Amino acid sequence: MDVMASEGAGPVPDTLKILVAGGFGAGKTTLVSAVSEVESLHTEEVMTSESVGVDDLAGVEGKTTTTVALDFGRITLDESTVVYLFGTPGQKRFSFMWEELAEGALGAVVLADTRRLSDSFGAIDFFESRGVPFVVAVNCFDGQRTHRGDDVRVALDLEDQVPLLLCDARSRESAKEVLVELVALVLRMELSGV
Repeated sequence: MDVMASEGAGPVPDTLKILVAGGFGAGKTTLVSAVSEVESLHTEEVMTSESVGVDDLAGVEGKTTTTVALDFGRITLDESTVVYLFGTPGQKRFSFMWEELAEGALGAVVLADTRRLSDSFGAIDFFESRGVPFVVAVNCFDGQRTHRGDDVRVALDLEDQVPLLLCDARSRESAKEVLVELVALVLRMELSGV
């Protein structure tokens, strides 16, 4: 890795960028918060009457806030490598931001909610069409029926090489496992020349 040093300062770390995307209410903000070593930045706002008829709350009726720009977190791997996490907004009306957020990304996590599985299609299509490596992490919420990974894979029409994991976005360890799987995917692709 190429590490530059400026006069009187320590080495400037290489940075890696990972996106966390998915549907509205899938747990993106929660995952970024769970794994970030610093207090994560959120652009959450209280949902107002203006969103009635615009944002579909089916399956997430108790949701009262929404990400309007992005979530941001950081993980320092060592003195020469830092990972920056960017959580995307989930509603279609904010999807114009995804293009900018995806610029320079190592890869992405598509966080899926089986209560609203069809909300994952937009993120999957986005990353597939741009050749951005991604994994799908099914967020297993309390009290929600769990689905077999194979059933979710079929429902999402995922290719065999796309890793699919079950996770708990609230758990730091579970979120780390998802990120490790994404990095392993990127490394496999690099080694195979894809």
